[in-house]
Amino acid sequence: MPKFRFAPSGAGMAQRVREFDWSSTALGDVDTWPSELKSAVGYLLDCKFPSAIVWGPGLTTIYNDAFLPILGDKPSTLGKSFAEIWHEAWPKIGSMVEQAYAGEAVFVENFPLVVERYDRPEQAYFTFCYSPLRMADGSIGGMMDTVVETTQTVDAHAHRKLLSEELTHRLKNTISVVQAIARQTLKPAVDRETLDTFENRLNALGLAHEALTNGGWTKASVKSIAETALSLISDRSKIDLQTCNVEVGPKTALSLSLLLHELATNAEKYGALSQDSGRVKVRFEVHSGSLILHWTESGGPTVKQPASKGFGSRIINMGLGGKVDCDFRPEGLVLRAEAPLSQVQRS
Repeated sequence: MPKFRFAPSGAGMAQRVREFDWSSTALGDVDTWPSELKSAVGYLLDCKFPSAIVWGPGLTTIYNDAFLPILGDKPSTLGKSFAEIWHEAWPKIGSMVEQAYAGEAVFVENFPLVVERYDRPEQAYFTFCYSPLRMADGSIGGMMDTVVETTQTVDAHAHRKLLSEELTHRLKNTISVVQAIARQTLKPAVDRETLDTFENRLNALGLAHEALTNGGWTKASVKSIAETALSLISDRSKIDLQTCNVEVGPKTALSLSLLLHELATNAEKYGALSQDSGRVKVRFEVHSGSLILHWTESGGPTVKQPASKGFGSRIINMGLGGKVDCDFRPEGLVLRAEAPLSQVQRS
């Protein structure tokens, strides 16, 4: 027992380390271990995070209780070479161990490895760090492997992505069906321009839902919404877009997509984008706790305030769910829409 004054007492791996015949390994009798190794082992056995010490040129391995689930049912691994324990994964991790032994720490996240822990190969993922363990003179005695398995997390993300892609695909199909129904139902009663307007608004909604898909249907970035909404414009080069690093909720994402689509459509029909010289500047900013959209048109025909207001005007006046200032200047439309940041991020 006196040999292990540096290690905690107790059951589990602490007891196994105490009872193990270390003289049968490259480490030799415990009394001959360098103080650096003893200190590292003491820290290891007290640590609750999955960890293993790999020591010396023979890569002799010592690990703690938290490391046992990482090993699974691998037999007789204590005191064995790290390369032997993980022989099936060695082609992928061997160079990383060499890097740690050369004095450079290695950190990887969600690293894919095919391992054999339960008498069969399995695809698993790990986040781990190989840290050099230095001797008093600065040389490398071994390395510390701290690791957590992330297989369930990676699989869950992959499954969620698959479901999101399937939902997006079905939504696109649904929008196409609605467009087809509208064409067949409304064609005898309305003109082609009205049908096109309806279909384009549906497309704008579809693009907003696509942006929401990337945020797990709970949020979408202003940048992605603006870029997708304005992608329907025939000449995107006429629009100067400046966004900000803000994510908004689903309701605001849909409202913003429809708002930008309506503004851009009107600009193409009647405003700056209807002439070659016309330009539109779109700028988002966060100021005094509010998300603010600035829409400024220039270089187009002389602007007049519309005599009547339709559904498109109502979309514009709704803005982001807050205050909207719409100025029909002769040189071009200038719009300022704002809403509290807490509101647009929540809703």
